[in-house]
Amino acid sequence: MRKTPIPQILVGLGVALILITGIIHFIDAPDNLSESTLKGGLFIVNGLAAFAAAYGIYRNAGWGWLLGLLVAGGAFIMYIVSRTVGFPGLGVDDDWLEPMGILSLLVEGSFVVLALVALLRYRLTAPEPAAPVTPQPHNA
Repeated sequence: MRKTPIPQILVGLGVALILITGIIHFIDAPDNLSESTLKGGLFIVNGLAAFAAAYGIYRNAGWGWLLGLLVAGGAFIMYIVSRTVGFPGLGVDDDWLEPMGILSLLVEGSFVVLALVALLRYRLTAPEPAAPVTPQPHNA
């Protein structure tokens, strides 16, 4: 499969969005640690993974975009889960309009869309047709 380079503007935007996702999770980690060690720990892991994804994206590595999708998409889904069915031992968080939560959803959703565009349009393009192989004559 042929790999087409992702335009630098998309790379820069991807790095910025996933870094903002990580920073938001680092900022919210202390409050979540006081609520639950597991939940706070997941916020820290999310932040670290976001920074790793940013590095991968910057280096034009496909794994960076995939890790970013996992980080941003997973956080987006977990926000909704925490406010609908809740997590074991924590119950349902009824604060849908928390400012950092809304900002996080906007950033994560934007990253997911950008990553899908980057991966599907530029990274995972159609395979190149194979060039015909012609035998070379032997000079003996």
